[in-house]
Amino acid sequence: MIKRMIEYFDIGQICNSGQCFRMEKKDENTYSIIALDKYLEIRQEGKECTFFCQEEDFENFWKNYFDLEEDYGAYIAQADPEDIYLVNAAQFGCGIRILQQDLWEMTASFLISQQNNIQRIRRCIRNICERYGEERVNFRGEQYYTFPAPKVLAGLHEDDLRECNLGYRSKYVVRTARSIVNGEVDFKRLHRMEYEEARTELLKLYGVGKKVADCICLFGLHKLEAFPVDTHILQAAKKHYGGRFPKEKYLGFEGVMQQYVFYWEICGG
Repeated sequence: MIKRMIEYFDIGQICNSGQCFRMEKKDENTYSIIALDKYLEIRQEGKECTFFCQEEDFENFWKNYFDLEEDYGAYIAQADPEDIYLVNAAQFGCGIRILQQDLWEMTASFLISQQNNIQRIRRCIRNICERYGEERVNFRGEQYYTFPAPKVLAGLHEDDLRECNLGYRSKYVVRTARSIVNGEVDFKRLHRMEYEEARTELLKLYGVGKKVADCICLFGLHKLEAFPVDTHILQAAKKHYGGRFPKEKYLGFEGVMQQYVFYWEICGG
């Protein structure tokens, strides 16, 4: 059990920010998270966060996963003070951090996210994990499941994941898994690429368009320049910015501002 006082961190906001689909609320102050083969529970009261894990796991994995070394207050402080909408959005979502998640899981997750809502995406991913993932047991003695590796899903028929409620997205995930296994896209190299190059490479994958590629860049590669544009962002841009968000003011951390706008649109604005 690890206790930390953390500024600009709200596990509830992160859970509802649309970037992670294997995080859920257990009670008023406690959330559970599954990442790779690890399970974590966090209890938060104000700025005090209790991580139910070993010190080694916290230092070597979870601290990086939650991007705890980064000063998100510095990002918020750079919001244009004349942009009242963005200032309010950043303050409202000031506990959001950009998680450093597994690239393959994020690729599959955002393929599934197309024309979908957060609750259904979570259900689809849970179904896939329970059917094709590896079983683990958490510190409470409860079962949980890892996200299946590309080689596991690559061997499926294109429509097999319909049984996990993916619908037409089944073929997106299966074909992409095959592309990774066959080396058509080198996932290991993506982390070393600049944002634009990585985005272009991701667009080669079946079912990956510009928005999904940007989501993968932001949430799977931690490239903060990525700025995914969905209907909520389009709506905010049209209403407050004449159709286009001024990304050039926030070079290098556009994606952080995107999350504040997105969260404000779905939970606050």
